[in-house]
Amino acid sequence: MKNFLTLLLLIFSFHSYANIELPLLFADNMVLQRNKPIPVWGWADANENIEIHFNNQIVKTKADKNGKWQVNLKPEPAGGPYNMSIKGKNLITLKDILVGEVWVCSGQSNMEFTVSQAMNAPQEMNDANYPMIRQFLVEKDVSTTPKQKLKNGKWDVCSTNTVGNFSAIGYFFAKKIYNELKIPVGIIHTSWGGTCVETWTSRKAFEGSDEFKDMIANMPDIDTDAILEFQVKSILEKVEKIQGSKITMDNEEAFKNPDYNDSGWPEMNAPSLWENQALGNLDGTVWMRKTFTISKDDANKEAFLELAKIDDIDITYINGREVGTTNLYNLKRDYKIPAGILKEGINTIAVRIVDNTGGGGIYGEASDLKLTTQNAVIPLTGAWRYQVVDVLTSISPNSYPSLLFNAMVNPLIPYAIEGVLWYQGEANVNRAQQYKTAFPLMIADWRQKWNQGDFPFYFVQLSTFDEFGGNSNKGSKWAELREAQTHTLNTVPNTGMAVTTDVGNAIDIHPTNKQDVGKRLAAIALNNVYNKDVVFSGPTYKSMEIKDNKIILSFDDIGSGLMTPDKYGYLKGFDIAGADKTFYYAKAYIDDNKVIVYHDDLKNPIAVRLGWADDAGDCNLYNKENFPAVPFRTDDWKVITENQKYQFP
Repeated sequence: MKNFLTLLLLIFSFHSYANIELPLLFADNMVLQRNKPIPVWGWADANENIEIHFNNQIVKTKADKNGKWQVNLKPEPAGGPYNMSIKGKNLITLKDILVGEVWVCSGQSNMEFTVSQAMNAPQEMNDANYPMIRQFLVEKDVSTTPKQKLKNGKWDVCSTNTVGNFSAIGYFFAKKIYNELKIPVGIIHTSWGGTCVETWTSRKAFEGSDEFKDMIANMPDIDTDAILEFQVKSILEKVEKIQGSKITMDNEEAFKNPDYNDSGWPEMNAPSLWENQALGNLDGTVWMRKTFTISKDDANKEAFLELAKIDDIDITYINGREVGTTNLYNLKRDYKIPAGILKEGINTIAVRIVDNTGGGGIYGEASDLKLTTQNAVIPLTGAWRYQVVDVLTSISPNSYPSLLFNAMVNPLIPYAIEGVLWYQGEANVNRAQQYKTAFPLMIADWRQKWNQGDFPFYFVQLSTFDEFGGNSNKGSKWAELREAQTHTLNTVPNTGMAVTTDVGNAIDIHPTNKQDVGKRLAAIALNNVYNKDVVFSGPTYKSMEIKDNKIILSFDDIGSGLMTPDKYGYLKGFDIAGADKTFYYAKAYIDDNKVIVYHDDLKNPIAVRLGWADDAGDCNLYNKENFPAVPFRTDDWKVITENQKYQFP
């Protein structure tokens, strides 16, 4: 019996490891990094002989005792297409391989944002005949320990049929680089919306950080199943306490009906994501209901319903009749109400919302949440009753630190790359001051893990979004996060920052103008990496001089000179303050490539700020190359996120 079990184990081992296996990155249509050693690795039987053929190179190696093997091919110039063969006990042949520039694109939803969602998407997709541009899309995954293999992912060749699923920022960056250099460009896209920087950073990095070492020391040794069990239990207990009933889908068919008694349901405000309210970080299915009154003159007539935006999927009913459904989180809900549905007196709207990840609920502009009849506009803002009927049993990537680094970054290493493009920070605005430590820590972590030197790391400064109405007098979390990003630019070598306050949307955290963002990132790379002498930054604050009741500002990175598109030369977005730290909206103008800032009622100014607000969209100082000025402040006064620290549940 013992010998039989041994034989079974040997047979199982043979079938588990006999064939060479490659990381998913190594596949048809891949792009390899030019002019650098090219790591190639995989798995096989212990001590199996491996032979790799690529272009004119032949390299032999042997798998180690654990079956892992790796070689470094010699650097190759841009070119292709080529084939690669990897031979052991089996033979793998990869086709249509290009050698060019490889950039990792990562972050949260604004990097995840696709070409199909971007401004002028139909035209962009129709014009996307760029077979030299390819994207590898990493499937979302979490892990409590570093993984060697991705859950899933594949290379797509850019075409009108595929580009819609490309990262918009990654694509517009790659398109500009390709058009300038005429060499292949590969983007490895690994992003997850709504995620904080801590989930993208390795445990080892935290252990070596004075800021985070105590936090990580207290993290339990826990696996994903245990996290899931704990998370679901916590959410269920919290929600059931709030709504005073069990979470169940048993009676939800009745929730759409106008005669259903929802008087025992709790209330939340709309428009506002439920993450900002009592429900907190919940993914699942929630019904929301509200009543409104229709006059006799509007009864039984057509009307128009606007529900702002709903994250992610909604089915909307009025008086029990379905009037519309949408399955994209960032689309405005506009539904025509046919004649015969509205009735005189009290009417009921019921919305079944499915939130798969990140934010959930009705959000957007209050003016977009209303019912328009032939004779009235009925606001639907304010309190809505709600009931949670299902909680998704999936692990949030923000549940614990390092979950996304382990599953979506570590398996990419040590694939040869030129650099990283990063767009993230919205999920960290509540801890903006700590981001000055957390973000540089992540950059250093990735560079150390890749072991390819201080490769370029270019990031997007947070765009305009009026989340909290923050400003210089109230304090602004978004401004503080932008300052943390500028701090990283100034203190971490070989970094670059694209300013985007002028191409954002104060009422939409996902602005659709990703073209300018990609082009601004590309300008940094063209100058710093590809030796093109181009202006790539807007004006950056240098120094100030106080003269009488005015503050005179000097700037670096002015290009051909300072300018404003305002036809009268008025600069906007500047605040000025005296010793009492009360800020006034300042008057400002350009004079001999300096900016003069003042306020008629402030005689002794001591501080100036530019763009110090959640919504910094009115800033209009540029250089003549049309790059916007970097938001800044001249003071070092206390910020509102100073004592906010990262904690896991």
